[in-house]
Amino acid sequence: MKTHVGKKQFGSMIVLCLIAGIGFTAASITATAQEQASGATPPPKVLVIMREFLKPGKAGAAHQKTESAFVQAFTAAQWPEHYIAMNSLSGRPRTLFFLGYDSFADWQKDISDTAKNATLSQAFDSAQEADGKLLKSYDSGVFIYQPDKSVGTGVDIAHMRYMAITMIKVRPGHGEDWDALVKMHNSIFGKMPNAHWAMFQKAYGTDSSGVNLVITPMKSLAEVDQNRAAAHQAWSSVSADQKKKIGDLEASTFESIETNLFAFDPKMSYAPDTWKKADPGFWGQQ
Repeated sequence: MKTHVGKKQFGSMIVLCLIAGIGFTAASITATAQEQASGATPPPKVLVIMREFLKPGKAGAAHQKTESAFVQAFTAAQWPEHYIAMNSLSGRPRTLFFLGYDSFADWQKDISDTAKNATLSQAFDSAQEADGKLLKSYDSGVFIYQPDKSVGTGVDIAHMRYMAITMIKVRPGHGEDWDALVKMHNSIFGKMPNAHWAMFQKAYGTDSSGVNLVITPMKSLAEVDQNRAAAHQAWSSVSADQKKKIGDLEASTFESIETNLFAFDPKMSYAPDTWKKADPGFWGQQ
């Protein structure tokens, strides 16, 4: 249910994050007038990610059809909060929904306002029943933006088409090692042309302890090829001693690391009007 009430030595973390594409950020749907004019969307302070794991054969048009009911409900209500939908290109078949807020108080207000809207609630009940038949499971997590571990302030999300999401789980008691690794990462890759990324730490949800996300928007998958080359060049300039230090820290600090690719789905997204005006051929597919 995608409602506001429920519903990445070569093998190091450094390169795993960067080969997916430069331009890490997550979608904060609300931006200032200056940011909207420039096309840049800043990372949200609070990011809610809802995941729907689909039954075999239920992805694609079938899921778009049931999700369109949610989009239509929000559109009819002229709801002020928006969300982005993305379908997996790797890993288990699933759809992600991103909702961004400036604070937990803003999230609470969105939840409360949605619940008070009888027409919207009724539309949700009907849409949820149909959508639920396609799902194998569902969960959600809440993440907090980490500005001190990020580089850059945002990208033009309206013209992005893909995202790579790297999930890094840090072992208990290794918080200082993690901070040191991120600092080294930023010093090596932060000076690359067009480099910017946003780091998020999981605050609430299943297995939330030590989970960190690096979220990477891309205009095309060709950026994966381009940024692998750029990352390799940057990594080749690192001294052998520093590479060993990074490798040793990663070996002791990381419990797990995984990167997956996702494609934006405009038909399942409740996008802002500014995005539809910026790229009507894509976001206007509703």
